[in-house]
This record gives sequence, structure tokens and C-alpha cells, in this order.
Amino acid sequence: MDHVKPIRIGIINVSDRASQGIYEDIPGKAIVETLNEYLKSPWEKEYAVIPDEQHLIEKTMIDMADNRKCCLIITSGGTGPAKRDVTPEATEAVCEKMMPGFGELMRAESLTYVPTAILSRQTAGIRNQTLIVNLPGKPKAIRQCLDAVFPAIPYCIDLLEGPFIECNEEVVKIFRPKST
Repeated sequence: MDHVKPIRIGIINVSDRASQGIYEDIPGKAIVETLNEYLKSPWEKEYAVIPDEQHLIEKTMIDMADNRKCCLIITSGGTGPAKRDVTPEATEAVCEKMMPGFGELMRAESLTYVPTAILSRQTAGIRNQTLIVNLPGKPKAIRQCLDAVFPAIPYCIDLLEGPFIECNEEVVKIFRPKST
């Protein structure tokens, strides 16, 4: 039987309090649970819980993308308007291309639940062959946002010449254009 190399996905919870152990890392666990439901392809996680410090966020993203070869990095937290919310700035600093459609769709989805969704600054970008997606920090919003954007993620990774990602179609309906 062929040995399939697992897909590597980075998960970064950006939270001063979770990084200090003041509260449990629930957002990171919510991302892992969601990916376990979505993915049929074998995968392994690179995982970090770090404070809201732009240089640490950038360093962690660069390490996961360049050294640990993650095809996808998903962050939670640090996307609001507060002074310490700097995850989008870190993402923009390490990416060659920004993918604003991700943030637009996540905010549109979140607006169906809460009017404060317009305060969120989630975004996404590409560093080399890695897609980086910033999610909000609330576990319920994480699932709502991932449900909205994940259908486009496997094809985006195809376009970046990353690994082919198979998903559980009963949970998430991904979209790949039909070959012509």
C-alpha cells in the first residue's frame, strides 16, 4: 500500500491570556476538531499558542511556512480593533499576496449572526506555497468562518502547487473547477 505523506497544517492561537495559561486554548482545539471533520487526507499539525506580539506572530508564520512546510496556516485571534490585535498586520508583513476575498466572505457570514462582525479584520494571504488564513478567536465564529471559506481552500492550495487535499464531502463541499 502506498504511504501517503501527511499534509502539514499550522495552527496558531494568538492570545495573551491563553499563552500565559490564564485560560484554556479553546480556539486552537476548535480548529483541530473542525479540520478532523473536514479532511479525509491524512494530516499533521504544527501548533503554537503565542501572545499578541507582531514579531512573534510573524516569526511563527515564517517558521511554519518556510521550515515546517505547512501548506496551510490557520490563525485564531488578534483580528479585532483593539491595540494589541495585530494578527492581520503580521500576516500582511510575511505574505507576497493578500487574498481579501477570505476576509470579505468571513465578515459577511459573521454578520448573519452578530452586528459587530464589521469590527473584525480577518484576512488571508500567500507566503510562497502557503495559504495563511486569519480567523476570529471565538470558537463558534471559528466554525462559522471555516464553513464559509474552506470550500475554496483545497483548490487554492492546488493553485499554489501544494498537496492534493481530499475532504469529507458529507461535512464540507469543496469546489474544484472541472477540467476542460
